[in-house]
Amino acid sequence: MIIGFHHAQITVSKEQEKEAKSFYCGVLQLSELEKPDSLKGRGGFWVQVGNQELHIGIEEGIDRKKTKAHLAYQVEEIEIIKDKLTSIGIEVLEAIPIPGYERFECRDPFGNRIEFIKLLV
Repeated sequence: MIIGFHHAQITVSKEQEKEAKSFYCGVLQLSELEKPDSLKGRGGFWVQVGNQELHIGIEEGIDRKKTKAHLAYQVEEIEIIKDKLTSIGIEVLEAIPIPGYERFECRDPFGNRIEFIKLLV
């Protein structure tokens, strides 16, 4: 029986790995997790997102800008993250409204779609 999500995975190309680590660990301030020795040779890295893990893997030949697949990060200070992203040249796209939430979307520097969502109280 399924009891929850253990992790989600997105991908970048091998030449983008260092830049991806700078974006996810630097700009988004996610803590890097130690990968098991058995997986280190595959490239990529893992980060902690709340109680879950995000695995950033290596995959070539993918046009990430053509997919609707995405992760939605729940945030408390949505304007701060929006300002941070626009300050580094990330295009912020307004999302279709959902009652009770403030949200926006963007693409990370590697084409992966991202949503940031805040519960309105």
